[in-house]
Formats: sequence, C-alpha cells, structure tokens
Amino acid sequence: MSVTVRIPTPLRKLTGGADEVSVDGANVGDVIENLEAAHPGLKERLCDDAGEIRRFVNVYVNDEDVRFLDGRGTALKDGDEVSIVPAIAGGC
Repeated sequence: MSVTVRIPTPLRKLTGGADEVSVDGANVGDVIENLEAAHPGLKERLCDDAGEIRRFVNVYVNDEDVRFLDGRGTALKDGDEVSIVPAIAGGC
C-alpha cells in the first residue's frame, strides 16, 4: 500500500529536494526501510543503532504521534500520510 511521506527541509537533500515522496509499507518500520532503499541515508538520520526512531525525531501518521500508537509497528493503510518532524530546541 502506498503512503505519502512528508520530508522536512533538512532531509530534502536526500530526496532530491522533494518535500513529499510516495513509499509502500504496511507499517512505519516498512516505510522507513523503503525510504532508505529509495533514498539512501535517510534511515541513519531517523533511527538509532538499534533501529528505533531517534528521540529527537517525531513521526506522525495522519497527525497521530507514533510514540502513542505502536511506534515502528504502527499499521498503515493506503493513502495515509506520514510526517517526519525533527524536534526543535533552543530559545532563551
């Protein structure tokens, strides 16, 4: 099943400048693996050495944070939208 993945600006150099890409996957983990196959270098920026989504990377499926769902195992259906949002820190 095909889902749309929204790519944040800092990672667009890996997708040839595309802000959205279509990827197949039954769950978030599959999408990450297929993103890596299509756009090498993305997985290492999204996942730690254990393959888990990094703490400072937020992943949403249709506006729901996967941390409150099933993480990498969060099931997807055709037409879902996956958004990758790097955490922002700083300020005074």
